[in-house]
Amino acid sequence: MKLLSGKVAIITGGASGIGYAAATQFAAHGARLVLVGQNRARLVDAVAALGPEVASYVVADVADADQVAGYVRHTVDRHQRIDILFSNAGIEGSVANIDDYPIDVFDRVVAVNVRGVWLGLKYVMPVMAKTGGGSIVINSSIAGFKGFPQMSAYVASKHAVVGVMRSAALEGAAQGIRVNTIHPGQIDTRMMLDIETLFMPNDPAGVRAFIAGTIPLKRYGTPDEVARIVLFLASDDSRFCTGGMYPIDGGVSAGQAV
Repeated sequence: MKLLSGKVAIITGGASGIGYAAATQFAAHGARLVLVGQNRARLVDAVAALGPEVASYVVADVADADQVAGYVRHTVDRHQRIDILFSNAGIEGSVANIDDYPIDVFDRVVAVNVRGVWLGLKYVMPVMAKTGGGSIVINSSIAGFKGFPQMSAYVASKHAVVGVMRSAALEGAAQGIRVNTIHPGQIDTRMMLDIETLFMPNDPAGVRAFIAGTIPLKRYGTPDEVARIVLFLASDDSRFCTGGMYPIDGGVSAGQAV
């Protein structure tokens, strides 16, 4: 059974990693897609793989209000509605103690990871309300549950989007708009490789082995495993779920209060 037949979905950060895995799942379940990102070549390749009858793309910086309004306008012009937003775009920033953390990097992380989510909600929610509602899934992180040393900007941003989600879930409920966050742990993506390299440039594989050993399931997750949770939250199977936080972390968050 196709869970998203007739649905229109926007995926930010949709050309690679978790975003592209979600696009693949959404397409397999009948959705029409608009992929948003900043790397045109990756977006072109992603749309070619999914099929131009299924997907289109917009090059946009999610922290720029005019560009966010532009990807929303593109979607409405092309499909006349928006049923799903997977607000997935994010950056990791630097690895440094707070006293050494570059201020410009902190500002950029917050701009992309928090302002980008908020702007997506600001421009998408009114469109959803006109057609009876929809589902918004925000990609937070296990860093939205707990702190990590030397990643203060990323941790702050991922905590912040939980607050944004909770407010949006309460505001959107009357219009049939559901809003939830997902909280991936260590997933086998480009971002995790970058983080491993930032922590130990000479031995990122050693960092990975150490981290994997701390995960109760003793391995990294895959983008497709995350995408399957996003598919559930995007579909009507989760129609009574809003304001929720969904960990996908191999058990990492099981030992702490959420």
